Amino acid sequence: MGSPAAADDRCVEHSSPSLALWRDVAGALACALLGLVAYAGGGRVPLLGWIDLAIHEFGHVATYPLPDLATAMMGSITQVAVPLAICGHFLHRRELVSAMVCLAWSGTSARDASVYIADAPYERLELIGGTHDWAFALGPEGLDAIGQAAAVAGAVRLAGLLMVVVAVAGCLARPLLTARLDTVRGAAE
Repeated sequence: MGSPAAADDRCVEHSSPSLALWRDVAGALACALLGLVAYAGGGRVPLLGWIDLAIHEFGHVATYPLPDLATAMMGSITQVAVPLAICGHFLHRRELVSAMVCLAWSGTSARDASVYIADAPYERLELIGGTHDWAFALGPEGLDAIGQAAAVAGAVRLAGLLMVVVAVAGCLARPLLTARLDTVRGAAE
């Protein structure tokens, strides 16, 4: 027997295909909006930016016993990994739209992390205290790769953007496949 959420999801789809369609389209729009605010708007997503900050700081605290280099990087890694883990949970429960919204959230968080990483050589961003994580991690005390900050930031930014694109596509996959199957069935009749 499946989970109650999976049973509820199946009931929604069987009782009202149009409701399922609207849920998928609304999910795609939510993911696209998150991506537009973060990538086209060039800023943090309201509310999620504060949640990301709390998760970022938790990442430092949770990894405090590890070497300083790991602790410095784990703030940004954790802020991207937590929404990915929640995405995985929803995928396991077969709640596709919820999973894709969390994937888009992770993508916007990666964009925020990329801004922080790119700032490492300059240290211009306002911090809530302490040292600049990525200036330390990429600096001579860490990986001694401060000249690679822009490349690392670019890779993180691209990965985040890809997460948002996959999230939008993931939400639209079911309605597009359903429409395609309906077209094929109609042509066969």
